[in-house]
Amino acid sequence: MARAVAARAFRGIYVDANAISPSRASEIASVIAEAGGTPLDGSIIGPPPGGSIGARLYLSGEPGPGAQVVKLFTDTKVDPRLLDRPIGAASALKMAFASYQKSARTLVGLAHGLADEHGVTDQLVEEGRKMAGPLLADREYLGSVARRAWRWDAEMLEIAAALDEAGFPADLARATAEVLGRWESLKDARPTATDAIEYLRTARPGVGGHQ
Repeated sequence: MARAVAARAFRGIYVDANAISPSRASEIASVIAEAGGTPLDGSIIGPPPGGSIGARLYLSGEPGPGAQVVKLFTDTKVDPRLLDRPIGAASALKMAFASYQKSARTLVGLAHGLADEHGVTDQLVEEGRKMAGPLLADREYLGSVARRAWRWDAEMLEIAAALDEAGFPADLARATAEVLGRWESLKDARPTATDAIEYLRTARPGVGGHQ
């Protein structure tokens, strides 16, 4: 689409608000900019406009053109938010949010499938109601998770086995075990959330039950 628009020598503001990676957003921006247009990176988070909670449209790139786009949504059900960040930032936010949201919903499906298989669905729902608040908003708790990960990777492999036995995909459980293994060396430490996140990037998988 960007190439088709660029081929017509478009000189206006071009917003791509699809769910795409930051590198793809940068690639699209380059195509538009080379043709003389002004690219903005956008991302949409939230439900379709119409209810009490509308969607947020995040924008990154040049602030002047971004402000013009923001004005287009004045007094609408869409809440435009201009990020003081370069092209790619809005897409990165969408990728970060969706990586949790979509995976979490998928895990809910697997959890209920396994519970249904063994007749404990009502109890699973009850336990779900007792869980703590929004996990994604509780960044600092990651340090505690990382410190205890050494005893969870083998548990995730047991969960994978249970899913296999029930005929459900076990890939997410095995992948979780692998990720938890990167935190194993933090067993006796007191990592911050930032420490925990950096270990996910740099640490080798641990030597726990998933090896």
